[in-house]
Amino acid sequence: MDVCVNINGIELKTERLLIRPWNYSDLNDFFEYASVCGVGEMAGWNHHKSIEESRKILEIFINEHKTFALEFKDNKKVIGSVGIEKINPLYDPYENMYGKEIGYVLSKDYWGRGLMTEAVKRVIDYCFDDLRLDYLWISHWIKNDKSRRVIEKCEFEFIKEFEYTCQNGDVRPSKGYQKLNVRRHNNEDRTRI
Repeated sequence: MDVCVNINGIELKTERLLIRPWNYSDLNDFFEYASVCGVGEMAGWNHHKSIEESRKILEIFINEHKTFALEFKDNKKVIGSVGIEKINPLYDPYENMYGKEIGYVLSKDYWGRGLMTEAVKRVIDYCFDDLRLDYLWISHWIKNDKSRRVIEKCEFEFIKEFEYTCQNGDVRPSKGYQKLNVRRHNNEDRTRI
């Protein structure tokens, strides 16, 4: 089952990141990484061709209140995002439980440093401890080894392979995983906040 998420005013911290809502002042940082060929394509969308394209998507992030900006503390630069999305009903295995899908993207300049794993682990804690979700779903297309490694380090359990239709229309063989909130599955009250 779906649950409403509103990250407005929420700030999460890790050793190297400030995970926070997007601001209009983030536009140049967003365009800088989203316009690099290969970044969006790894997540299923085409890299941005203009700053106006980035502006339109940034407005969606700001208005929908479900996608965090990842600010690198060392230079105060926004280097990626983590979204808490509605699960596609085709992949949702639980009828009477509350869940969301995690999606993410990171600037190519910051790949290979463990930053996305750090961010996703903190967002998982937020989803389980603050939103009190029962489970999370996450997926990657089979050729995306970087995403697979993040998912494995965050200890998601493989569930199934499926065909995923990307925003750009590509259909890709993918793998889906889940993570159960064991704290909520120990007979805790399931009342929503």
